[in-house]
Amino acid sequence: MSGKTKQSQKLLLFRLSGERLLGLGTLKIREILPFQPLTKLPHSHHAVIGTATFRGSAVPVIDMAAAVGYPPLSREEREKASIIVTDIQRQEIGFLVRSVQQIVEVDWRKVMPPPKALGHNAFVTGLLDMDGTIIQLLDVELLLARVYPETLEPQDVVLTDVERETLRTQNILLVDDSQVARKQLCDVLDSKGIQYQVTANGDQAFQTLLRDYELGKPIDILVSDIEMPGLDGYELAFNIRDNASLKQPFIILHTSLNSEMSLSYANQVGANEALTKFDADELLHAMLRGAEQSSH
Repeated sequence: MSGKTKQSQKLLLFRLSGERLLGLGTLKIREILPFQPLTKLPHSHHAVIGTATFRGSAVPVIDMAAAVGYPPLSREEREKASIIVTDIQRQEIGFLVRSVQQIVEVDWRKVMPPPKALGHNAFVTGLLDMDGTIIQLLDVELLLARVYPETLEPQDVVLTDVERETLRTQNILLVDDSQVARKQLCDVLDSKGIQYQVTANGDQAFQTLLRDYELGKPIDILVSDIEMPGLDGYELAFNIRDNASLKQPFIILHTSLNSEMSLSYANQVGANEALTKFDADELLHAMLRGAEQSSH
């Protein structure tokens, strides 16, 4: 692969309430459907309003406005609404939104991290200024964690004593812009007593790699999200591979997208492995393969 990584990405813009525009990467989206009658699900979260039929399968539909704290759409509003069918974290989920606006192509490097003042409960991973209009990029992982809290329960993975000690010898760096994804990654390693460092974006991660290399403690294993504001996972991997002076870590790119295209592109930019979030067993065993490679 030559030259810079491809940084443009398409975003679907939509509205939940008022004039505020939100964005969702189109790689996550399978289809946009007009509202259809839904089958109610008993004992479900208040934001899960039923299931829709999509290509012969029942797909749960979440009223996105209700899930993030806005008033739910009324029966009349639903009739004019759309269902965005997404493929995220190994499952198809529909999101009911008030109105779909357009698809735009954006430069991912121009996405700004959200201000810290928004706090931990903001469902926003980034902000984008498009001709004076601020687009909020939705933190779908946080939204799903609120609707399905059981998905955050730590998965127990059995490691042998040798495997656990092998990982404890590694200098591990985790990077993800979603606080939910960072917690899942940290919980897995904490449960095994494995040390690591963690950053919230690719720029911080690259600076950490450079710093640790200069200190004589180079990063052995990097686990990075793909979709992040600023330096995304693809460009982070590319920049690392493009830097001949760095000791090259084993790179695992991690994505909530069930997309063959995103995984194949991860290999093109120099990632050793690409995994779909979130499976603790897959992750730890990919890290063990990295530890084995770094010892050779």
